Amino acid sequence: MRALIAGGYGGVEVLELADRPVPQPGRGQIQVRIAAAGLNPADLRLVSGVFMESAPVAFPHVPGSDFAGTVTATGEGVERFAPGDEIFGLGLARAAGDMATALSSPPSFTTGTMAEYALFDADTPALALRPAELPAEHAAILPIAALTALPLLRAGDYTAGMTVLVIGAAGGVGGAVVPLLAARGVHVIGTAIPEDEAYVRGLGASEVIDYRSADLAEETLRRPPGGVDGLVNLALPGPSLPAVTRAVRQGGRLLNIAFPSPDPATKIETVYTRARPGDLDELAALAVKGVLPSTVTRRYPLEEAARAYADLVARHVAGKLLVTMGGVSAGR
Repeated sequence: MRALIAGGYGGVEVLELADRPVPQPGRGQIQVRIAAAGLNPADLRLVSGVFMESAPVAFPHVPGSDFAGTVTATGEGVERFAPGDEIFGLGLARAAGDMATALSSPPSFTTGTMAEYALFDADTPALALRPAELPAEHAAILPIAALTALPLLRAGDYTAGMTVLVIGAAGGVGGAVVPLLAARGVHVIGTAIPEDEAYVRGLGASEVIDYRSADLAEETLRRPPGGVDGLVNLALPGPSLPAVTRAVRQGGRLLNIAFPSPDPATKIETVYTRARPGDLDELAALAVKGVLPSTVTRRYPLEEAARAYADLVARHVAGKLLVTMGGVSAGR
C-alpha cells in the first residue's frame, strides 16, 4: 500500500510517500481501507519530538488520526464490526500512550490514517458506523474537532441568550464549536481575519472581530457592555490568554484547548478532547441534520499529503484540510 511516512523526528520535511506492507489485524483489531483522512496539527506533534521523552515514536511512522473508510478484515474476538461496514472515527499512535487513554476508554490506537489501509482497536467509543446520509469526506473531518467541541459545550453549560467569545473561530475546532453554540441559541462573537468573516458568520457567528485587534478585550467589551458570559479559546497560546480574560463578566466561564496551556493560577480551565460512548453517533446525526456543516476547504490526493501538512503549518487555513485516497471513493 501507499502511505505517508516520517523516517525520523523533524518537521514536515521528514514526511514522504512510500510503499509499506498492508497491516494485518491482530486480536481485537480491524483493518480499514481509508477513504478520506482529515488533518490535525496534533498529527505533527509526535513527529516533532516535543513528546520524545514521554512518548518515543517508532519509525517509520505514519501520521494521521481522523478518518472515514470501510472495514476490510477483522481480527480474532471482534464482534462490533464486520467486513463491509462503513465507519469513521479516530485513533492515535501507540506511542501516544497516556494521551490515547485520556482520549477514550478503552484507548483508541491506530497504525496511522495517512495510508490506504490502517488498523484500529475495534472496541472503543472513538469509532462508529457512518450513516449512509453522511459522506465520507464530511465524516473524516468530524472526530477530533467535534469531540473537542462537545466537552467544551458540556463544561460551559451554555444556554440560549448567553454571549460567548470564541477565539480562533475560523479554525478546525471552530467549525464545530461555533455551529453547536449557535444551535443552542448562543450569541457567538468569533475572532478571525477579515477575509474569513463570511465563513465564520456562515458557521453561525453573530459578530466577528479581527483577532489582530490591538486590544481584543477592549474590542469585545464594546459589544456586550459588562463582558461576555463565556470565553472559548481555540488559538491563543496560554501566556497570551490572560490579557483577554477581562472581557468576561464576573462568574463567566473561561475555557481553553490551545497548546501550551495557560498557568492554572489564571483560573482558565483547559478542556481535552474526549470520546464518550455514543458521542460519534450523536455528532453524525447532527451532521446529517445540517447542524454540523462540512468545513472542508481544501482537498489533496494521498500523493500530495506531505504538501497538505506543509500548508497546514505554513499557510493560513480556514476550516479543515482533507486527504483522499486514490482509487477509493470519498462518497458513499
